[in-house]
Amino acid sequence: MLRAFSLRRTLHLHLKPPKPVKDPLPLIRPLSTASPSSSSDAEIRKYLGYAALFLFSGAATYYSFPFSDSAKHKKAQLFRYAPLPEDLHTVSNWSGTHEVQTRNFHQPENIQELENLVKEANEKRAKIRPVGSGLSPNGIGLARAGMVNLALMDKVLEVDKEKKIVTVQAGIRVQELVDEIKQYGLTLQNFASIREQQIGGIIQVGAHGTGANLPPIDEQVISLKLVTPAKGTIEVSKEKDPELFYLARCGLGGLGVVAEVTLQCVERQELVEHTAVSNIKEIKRNHKNKVQVFNNSIFAAVALKQTFFIRKNLFALSPWSSGIAYLKLLSENKHVKYLYIPYTDTVVVVRCNPVSKWKGPPKFKPKYTTDEAMQHVRDFYRESCTKYRADETTAKSPDNDEPDINELSFTELRDKLLALDPLNKDHVIKVNKAEAEFWRKSEGYRVGWADEILGFDCGGQQWVSETCFPVGALAKPSMKDLEYIDKLKQLIEKEDIPAPAPIEQRWTTRSRSPMSPAYSPAEDEIFSWMYNHMPAYSNSIFCNAYFKQFKPYKHHRLDYIAILVGIIMYLPTTDARQRKDITEEFFHYRHLTQTQLWDQYSAYEHWAKIEVPKDKEELAALQARLRKRFAVDSYNKARKELDPNRILSNNILEKLFPLSDTA
Repeated sequence: MLRAFSLRRTLHLHLKPPKPVKDPLPLIRPLSTASPSSSSDAEIRKYLGYAALFLFSGAATYYSFPFSDSAKHKKAQLFRYAPLPEDLHTVSNWSGTHEVQTRNFHQPENIQELENLVKEANEKRAKIRPVGSGLSPNGIGLARAGMVNLALMDKVLEVDKEKKIVTVQAGIRVQELVDEIKQYGLTLQNFASIREQQIGGIIQVGAHGTGANLPPIDEQVISLKLVTPAKGTIEVSKEKDPELFYLARCGLGGLGVVAEVTLQCVERQELVEHTAVSNIKEIKRNHKNKVQVFNNSIFAAVALKQTFFIRKNLFALSPWSSGIAYLKLLSENKHVKYLYIPYTDTVVVVRCNPVSKWKGPPKFKPKYTTDEAMQHVRDFYRESCTKYRADETTAKSPDNDEPDINELSFTELRDKLLALDPLNKDHVIKVNKAEAEFWRKSEGYRVGWADEILGFDCGGQQWVSETCFPVGALAKPSMKDLEYIDKLKQLIEKEDIPAPAPIEQRWTTRSRSPMSPAYSPAEDEIFSWMYNHMPAYSNSIFCNAYFKQFKPYKHHRLDYIAILVGIIMYLPTTDARQRKDITEEFFHYRHLTQTQLWDQYSAYEHWAKIEVPKDKEELAALQARLRKRFAVDSYNKARKELDPNRILSNNILEKLFPLSDTA
């Protein structure tokens, strides 16, 4: 409109006859060689130059002016506060490490709407990548071209109390499901660290909890209802189509939109959690002591021909000292995990077991209250604020929005401590030592339902890399999980990596899903997931470990054990420059573990944490490694059959599992 108005005015001026004007400078005009039109063009160019200079000066001032620390991030995000179009959706993962903007974000309310959406998208070859709660650190569910989210399909459809089987819509969150079925006295077999995942998402990426007698979460799935682009809605189970069923349980969202899930649940139980502080030497010494006990037990059992005695003790003890400590812990505890504190010798051992029906919960009075256990951390934070922020010497300044540190949890306060100097190794070591002291003062018991006890406060936003590798057999463990931890800690100290606590180690049984990091065709295989993390304020290592399950009172031959290890860096700050520095440090740390540990231990990353390399040679090497470990050919074959137009795919799937255009 403005353009047309301007054009009309221009035409009007050109068409009107010029009015006679007396020339005020009759002597100067004849001396000028420029025509009136060229003089006008020069004036325009002059003012355009002034405008460009003004804009350049403004931008230069904006990026060079000394903003306060709290405002630095604004300079790096020029269009941060610019309004977005109403139809443009910004979708980011929970960690804030990956983000896309899309105009196609669909949320069907029922399966009919979902079926219509998938059918229409397939006809138009329009992307609708399934995305859950967005909790995966690598943003595996994100796609700029379009996404479908089942948050509105969150109902419990059927409950069989006798068989403990529950059918739900895939958009229901874990905590919502647990709250719904507790009235039937049921709960899930195991839990990951948090409860906000959608059921469809948590099974698709191969998530896990901990417990030597408990499998990864995808093993709880009895059947699935998939809405596929090529074949419509199909139901898959072990009885109907076992090959597709096992592929689809951990299908990474590439075989169909998971609409409904049928789960095998268990009876709801209260658990007793026991937290105790140990050290590396004590753990290794226990290994050796258990070996002698095992050998004596076997000798006595054989002499007395007590076969039952042998079977009862074989699963708990092994003649190889390399694996005895955790074998003992795994056999005697339903859930167990280790928390290692880098740059210290501290190992926190956390065990969870059902409350005894005869004894009831243990009667224990903690030596320290929560405030007493936290006091030294709060004092350390005040001292650190004095050092790093000269104008901030109190717990809560009236001039800013700082929360009262007495109201913060330990992990929240740890994040704030790390944020003061995230990449300073000496500062991080002090924070780690403060954490070790916190755990010493937090030893004791607590009682609660499984969904309350088994959760773990992972801290704030973070970069994560989690890997899985074999560690031998239960009958003859290679001890590679503890060996890996030793080498990891040595690597951290040798390279001066500012790695904060904790390194968490967990165990589970194997999975029969070919695309699961814990997959094994052997029933007796054990997997250990180790999850290293590094915070944004500092680098943190956080490990999860997976071990294969064996049934109590039965002897299983364990031919193979695998372990999962990962790295994390917290991102608790909004400062763009600080987040960039932490990101660079994380990928440097990740590269060190990759080059020095992954190949040596045959380690493979978790699907929700794997980052696609930008370098073509690195990507080709990664694709080749994945083919060695996973059923990539079978997975791609199923993708071609169920999603020939790749509408459910995204950049991560296309890069990791490239498909040729011809079948």
